[in-house]
Amino acid sequence: MSGALAHPPGGSAPLPEITANIGSHLPAMAATVPYQRAVVVPAGRDAAGRTTWSHLTFAQLDRASDVYAAGLLQAGIGRGTRTVLMVKPSLEFFALTFALFKVGAVLVLIDPGIGRRALLQCLQEVEPEAFVGIPAAHVARLLFPKPFRKVRAHVTVGRKLGWGGHTLGSLAALGAKSVDSFRMADSRPDEVAAILFTSGSTGIPKGAIYTHGIFDSQVRQIRALYSIEPGEIDLATFPAFALFDPALGMTSIIPEMDARFPAKADPRKLVEAIEAHGATNMFGSPALVDNLSRYAAAEGLRLPSLKRILSSGAPMRRDILDRMQRALTGGAQIFTPFGATESLPVASIGSAEVLAEGAGAAGRGICVGRPAPGALVRIIRIHDEPIGEWSSDLELPPGEIGEITVRGDVVSAGYYARPEQTRLAKIREGGAIVHRMGDVGFFDPLGRLWMCGRKSHRVELPERTLFSEPVEQTFNQHPAVRRSALVAAGSGRPALVVEREPGSPLSDHALAAELLAFAKKSELTHPIRDVLIYPGTLPVDRRHNAKIERERLAIWAAERLK
Repeated sequence: MSGALAHPPGGSAPLPEITANIGSHLPAMAATVPYQRAVVVPAGRDAAGRTTWSHLTFAQLDRASDVYAAGLLQAGIGRGTRTVLMVKPSLEFFALTFALFKVGAVLVLIDPGIGRRALLQCLQEVEPEAFVGIPAAHVARLLFPKPFRKVRAHVTVGRKLGWGGHTLGSLAALGAKSVDSFRMADSRPDEVAAILFTSGSTGIPKGAIYTHGIFDSQVRQIRALYSIEPGEIDLATFPAFALFDPALGMTSIIPEMDARFPAKADPRKLVEAIEAHGATNMFGSPALVDNLSRYAAAEGLRLPSLKRILSSGAPMRRDILDRMQRALTGGAQIFTPFGATESLPVASIGSAEVLAEGAGAAGRGICVGRPAPGALVRIIRIHDEPIGEWSSDLELPPGEIGEITVRGDVVSAGYYARPEQTRLAKIREGGAIVHRMGDVGFFDPLGRLWMCGRKSHRVELPERTLFSEPVEQTFNQHPAVRRSALVAAGSGRPALVVEREPGSPLSDHALAAELLAFAKKSELTHPIRDVLIYPGTLPVDRRHNAKIERERLAIWAAERLK
């Protein structure tokens, strides 16, 4: 029976059974540590202004998800039902997610921060059959009905304002009548568990198809890679990663922030949550870590409870790593797992190794570490067309820059309803799938992977190709530069767009002149003849608030260089 407990020979205590269904990790934890807090969320403020908290233990979360699962089945949401979940990070978000896994539904997660047009496009492609969301999401469903033509079941998490379907309360009441006979779906490892949409920061959002087996492999690899132990406490600033917490045996602390805009998270509230609960782990976007590191440096703070910080979604600058490292104690580090929605983790490195490289690493790219266990990472010739079958002559030797590819148990097989994008991103190798990361890089003599930017962001000149990360790193060393972006400003003309470091006394004209003079001294940067100072902060992706939108900047730069 899926999710059942197996009794060891000669023992009296049952051992939890982990099945192919990723939802089985929750009852396993409930059987092992029933009274450990599973999810903790802000509940308000007390008279002294301190945050008060509400929580569910693993036993409570498991029971709640069982009740909801039983109700979902009664409401017509079961195995294979494509179900959009639009609920803010909360106790209900976790309970509903595991309920959907338990019934074998296909969970559809789309970050609402990607914008209305992209969101509606994603919904149109996935053709949901059920919809679970907060009232505002249901209002949007009624205002834009086209993507929801196939929806047959609705659940409102909050007040229902006249539309049909169930409230969360009525769903729970329905499930309570049949929960005792509920049995988790005996999902196969190759059965679809979720459709997770990419951010679309370098193109259109695409729905990566996740199986139960991929989720299970990710849980095992993340646990082994970072030595995560049951009983740890995670400050969960990114909802998609927080879903791994119950399977990893970690308590999820949901801080007071809008998860759609991590760059705007108040670092004081993050620190309050870390200190109130003794967080040992934190996952956050580079933009969030940047703000937290600046606050910690300004206040002279130390965060001794943290064992590690994980940050991905965009390259992490060395200055951010250095500042954040100073707030950690003991052997704690910032790890920057390299990967994508389609495959994570691919590689990883800790801040101790990155910072030991010193200034000599500038201009080489971002060292993202050694391949993760189970990941076969190879570099192939840069190619913009589909590659149907793997061939050994595709691969480049160490030291040469090419496109990064990965094969392994965490690689998704394709995109939902996107056959052309699947052809461009996937290569068949026997019975396996090789994913083309869309990033370029190389292996150094120590077997470490270096990332040199997105393939689509390269600037091809008659005599050479410029890659974004090495070029930008070189300029970012200037104290008046907060970050920069290499773009092709019309007809492949290379230009550098610069965001100033706040407080610099240099005028825009003086800064541009200094950077141009600096460019002429380096073989790497001498082709650049145009430096433009951007008015304000560079535009970044909506999901992580960290990936620079170079496509927009290329248009902006071309207009100014006419």
